[in-house]
Amino acid sequence: MIRPAAVIRPSTVVALGLSQLIIWGVTYYLVGGFGLAIGAEMGWSRSAVHGGFSIGLLVMGLISPWAGRMIDRHGGRRVLSAGSVLAVASLVGIGLSQDLVQYYLAWAVLGLAMRLSLYDAAFAALARIGGPAAKRPIAGITLLGGLAATVFWPIGHALVEAWGWRAAVFAYAGFAALTLPLNLMIPAGRYGDGPPSKTPVVAPLAGNPRELMLASGLYALIVTMANVLNAGMSAHMIDVMTGLGLSASVAVWIATLRGIGQSLSRLTDVLFGARLHPILLNLGASAVLPLCFVAGLFGGGFVAAAVAFAFIYGASNGLLTITRGTLPLVLFDPATYGTVVGRLLMPSFLFSAAAPFCYALVMDAFGPASALYLSLGLGLITAAASFTLFRRFGRRT
Repeated sequence: MIRPAAVIRPSTVVALGLSQLIIWGVTYYLVGGFGLAIGAEMGWSRSAVHGGFSIGLLVMGLISPWAGRMIDRHGGRRVLSAGSVLAVASLVGIGLSQDLVQYYLAWAVLGLAMRLSLYDAAFAALARIGGPAAKRPIAGITLLGGLAATVFWPIGHALVEAWGWRAAVFAYAGFAALTLPLNLMIPAGRYGDGPPSKTPVVAPLAGNPRELMLASGLYALIVTMANVLNAGMSAHMIDVMTGLGLSASVAVWIATLRGIGQSLSRLTDVLFGARLHPILLNLGASAVLPLCFVAGLFGGGFVAAAVAFAFIYGASNGLLTITRGTLPLVLFDPATYGTVVGRLLMPSFLFSAAAPFCYALVMDAFGPASALYLSLGLGLITAAASFTLFRRFGRRT
């Protein structure tokens, strides 16, 4: 049996990787770096400030199925480029906000921009071009994207210290504009349009309706738990470490190790993981996830424990980000990647929308350590679901 050839050029991977580094840094990680400054100047509570991020994630969830269909239908170049334009407009809106209504409206637009431009849109764009051959390019673009917090949290901190949070957000809008020419480099082709090759077709592991339902449920649970953790940690990691007793400068420095852990784990996968099946990679990443939160509980008294917390969480989250993109390539039909994954990601965005707000409430009520206990529970659920997926489908790999 033959299938059409699938070629994703290295220039496409590099351009998308740079775009992801910038767009993650100036959108998803914005409130984690600027939240305290915004609340202090505007007189808003922590939950009110992070409520904007929650609204953005809620919008991401509501439009996720539609965004996936748009990429399947029109391609990643149009969709991700539209996301770049909307990101610029919404960041300007946040910088101009004078009250919570304006602030939340700007975040709603930013949620639309994030769903059209972050990893899940980029993964769907690559799957549309390369089909099953998109596994390595998906891992490749996360190498640079994983450094977003490492690069932009220190930049944002310096900008806030020098000119205030509004000027910093306007600077972020300028960075977002740089992603437009990068996204315009995405090819317009589709997997199946090229000449045939001798590469055999690999049938999806979920081969019947019952297996499809099970695989879909487990995949949705894994990515939901991982995204809730990512939303909570992106918004509050620095606050958690300062609350445990570290100084703000030390907490920012340690938090940047999250990005280094992400990129190093992804680099290891790119260099040595070609034969490692996504289901096995997902199991390994999920298994070490709870350990980082145990280390974090000792982070206030031991800097080494805080370093281990940030680095191990980054490494585990980095690999789970890859498998979020590659698991559907082996579990489901790649031809409908955007539509299927867009639907399955919807609950992850909806639950993630509540994560920053809920984490803030828990921390306000029970202290910073409570955020780590909550995260430990979510990590254990992720590990259990990943083990179930491996037991059911891993033997076929």
